[in-house]
Amino acid sequence: MTDKTLLHAEEDSFLQQLLLNSPGSGEMNLFPDQTEDKPQFTIVKPEPGVCVKTKDNKGEKIFVNICKTSQMPSPKDITEEELVQLLDDEVPDYRIPMSIGEPHAELDKSGKGCTAYDVMISDEFMAKIIKSNIFHGFFMSVLYEGLENKFGIMLERNWTQLKNRKCLGNLHEHHIRAKSKPRILEMSQEAAAAVDERQTKSLISELPSEVSSAALREADKTPEEPECVIIQEPKTGYPEFLVAEVKLPKVKSSKTVDLDLGEDRIFLKAHPEMYTLDIYLPYDVIQEESGAQFNRTTNVLTLTLPVKPA
Repeated sequence: MTDKTLLHAEEDSFLQQLLLNSPGSGEMNLFPDQTEDKPQFTIVKPEPGVCVKTKDNKGEKIFVNICKTSQMPSPKDITEEELVQLLDDEVPDYRIPMSIGEPHAELDKSGKGCTAYDVMISDEFMAKIIKSNIFHGFFMSVLYEGLENKFGIMLERNWTQLKNRKCLGNLHEHHIRAKSKPRILEMSQEAAAAVDERQTKSLISELPSEVSSAALREADKTPEEPECVIIQEPKTGYPEFLVAEVKLPKVKSSKTVDLDLGEDRIFLKAHPEMYTLDIYLPYDVIQEESGAQFNRTTNVLTLTLPVKPA
């Protein structure tokens, strides 16, 4: 076996150790209460928010019930100035979590038939778009694009917000996919040592992280924001997976760590009030195939996140 072949074999072995739940690995089931045939969903009844009226390209009346709920995640909390700067980009990197329900037939105030759509966002973001015209305008452009892409319709960009009603018709329940909560596997000291030794050879390039470990906080009152580095493989081009390494020097056991994984977001909390981490990922990941492993020797939590195809 040549040195080059040996190197590739070592890299493959290392990556297999990182991909804890790759298809067919048989390592563990990260989601014991969920199968591929029966994904877990939460049924949410939205609360009325605001109702806007517009028309489609055929001249038919369209009503959009913009609803709210505490069970939807909020987008990243940024200022109006930061949003304006993002809008200068060709493709603004700002995601708004929302749930778009199926259309339902309703009657307008004159008794004529019309179509209504229910769109659900978080309570916090609803308050923001009501307060800020800049966020409201950006949200409406994203909302229009979402409706048109999902249902193959074309909507007029002129719209009116109804003053005397918060919704048209009865709001329908939404089925929201439950948050993925990867079970954290603790590595034995022997396995941790083997992985640490292999990691001394740089196989993966680093991506910039949105985490600031120097965030100001009140001692013993506000949870610390841990240091996090996001790396990718392969190191050039579109990645096949990401690896997030979170340093938790005060954590002794993974049992004290709560971890939620979204499509493009990591939320971590270590008890009692030690660490809180809430960051967005540079790519969408496959939650069901992701893994988490805590190294008790280095106190590093490693998340292995397969990236959705481009």
